[in-house]
Amino acid sequence: MAILGGGPGGYEAALVAAQLGAEVTLVDRDGVGGSTVLTDCVPSKTLIATAEVATDAAESSELGVVLGDDAVRVDLARVNARVQRLAAAQSADTTATVERAGVRIVRGTGRLAPGDRVLVDLNDGGTDELVADVALVATGARPRVLRDAEPDGERILTWEQVYDLQELPERLIVVGSGVTGAEFASGYNALGSDVVLVSSRDRVLPGEDADAALVLEDVFARRGLTVLSRSRAASVKRVGDGVVVTLSDGRTVEGTHCLMAVGSVPNTESLGLAECGVAVDEQGFITVDKVSRTSGRGVYAAGDCTGVLMLASVAAMQGRTAMWHALGDAVRPLDLKTVAANVFTAPEIATVGWSQAAVDSGEIDARAVKLPLATNARAKMQGIKDGFVKLFCRPGTGIVVGGVVVAPRASELIYPISLAVEASLTVDQLARAFTVYPSLSGSVAEAARRLRHRG
Repeated sequence: MAILGGGPGGYEAALVAAQLGAEVTLVDRDGVGGSTVLTDCVPSKTLIATAEVATDAAESSELGVVLGDDAVRVDLARVNARVQRLAAAQSADTTATVERAGVRIVRGTGRLAPGDRVLVDLNDGGTDELVADVALVATGARPRVLRDAEPDGERILTWEQVYDLQELPERLIVVGSGVTGAEFASGYNALGSDVVLVSSRDRVLPGEDADAALVLEDVFARRGLTVLSRSRAASVKRVGDGVVVTLSDGRTVEGTHCLMAVGSVPNTESLGLAECGVAVDEQGFITVDKVSRTSGRGVYAAGDCTGVLMLASVAAMQGRTAMWHALGDAVRPLDLKTVAANVFTAPEIATVGWSQAAVDSGEIDARAVKLPLATNARAKMQGIKDGFVKLFCRPGTGIVVGGVVVAPRASELIYPISLAVEASLTVDQLARAFTVYPSLSGSVAEAARRLRHRG
C-alpha cells in the first residue's frame, strides 16, 4: 500500500492497512497529521479553547463571580505559542503511533505514475520510487485565495497564518460566514478583538440549521460582533498598518487585519491523476464512490481532496473504508446521514442526520420537537440562556433520524443522538435511558419523551 498524504485520511488508512497485514508506505511532506493537526483543526480549536475561558470569565457575574477591572486579558503571543506547541506535539504523537504499527514513513511529495508506481520527490533531495498494489490519495486541500485579496501573512491572512500573530487584532474583518469564518469571528470576538463578519448570504452559517444560526446571530449582536449580511467582498488591500475591504456595492470597511475564509481548493495538481485514469470534477476534487474508489485501477482517495464532506472524521472513515475494501475486509459504504458535525462557535452547534430543511421541503417525512435549554435546571445553574435541543423522528416507528444541539460543548452532547441515528433507535428507547439530574443531556431525553406523545 502506498498512501499519499499524512492527514487523517492517510494515517488512519495506514493504521488499518498495517493491522490487516499489508506492507504500508506513507508519503508525507509536512508532518503526520496533515493540515488538520498542524494548521487547521487542532490549532483553531486550541485557540477557541482559550476563547471559551475568556467568554466564561466575562459572563460570570450572574454566578456571583466578581472580576477586577483588568482581570480578563488575553496574551495572544502566549496563546499562539501554545497552539503551535500542541500542534507539534499532536503530530509527533501521531507519527509515533504510525511508526509503532510498522508503517514506513517517507518524507517527500508523491505522485502517481503508470505501472502501479508512486514517484516521490524527497524533502532531503533526490527521488524514490515505490511499486504498490494499491495507492490511496489523501493530499487534502488548502485555503482558497482570491485574486484581489492576496494574503501577505501579516495583515491579510488565511486561517493557516493567524498563529504567527503576536498581538490581538484591534479590528478584525472576517470575510466569509461559513463554518470557518463563523468560528474565527466568534473566537476573536471572545478574545477581545472588534470583529466585523462579511457575509454574502442573508445569514451566517447558511448551510446549517436556520434556528441554530438565528441563535448565533443573536449572541453575536449581544457581544458586539458586527455582521454585514448580503455583502460580498470585491477586494482586500493593505493600507499602511491596516486593511481596507471594498464590498461589491462600493462600500468600504476598514480594519487592522483581515481573515479570508472563502473556502478550500483541493491539492490535486501534479499528482499524475489523468495519466492513471483518475477522474476529477470541475473544481479539481477527486471523484470517489462510497467505498473511496476512484476511476483509476487500484487507486483510492480520501479526505478533503475528494470534497465529499470536509471533516477530519469523514476523511478518517474514508481512509479506513478504502483499506478495508482493498484488503477484502468487511466494509460498509459511507453514509453521510450518520455523520455528526460541529461548529465551534460560542455556543457550539452540533448536527447529525436529516436536517430541518429536508423535513420542510418534504425530502423526508419526519416529526420534530425543539426544546430550549433555558428550561433545563443545569443550564440555569451554569447561567446558560442560549441554545436548544432539536430531535427528528419518523412518524409511526419513532425512529430517530436526526438532531441539532446548540449549547456549550454541543460537540459532546450530540453523541447520544448520533448513536441513536446510527443504531436506528426509537424516541421511546432514547426516552427510557437514564440521564443524570441535573444535566444538559437530560434535555435530549426530555425532547425524546415529548416526541413520543406527538401524533
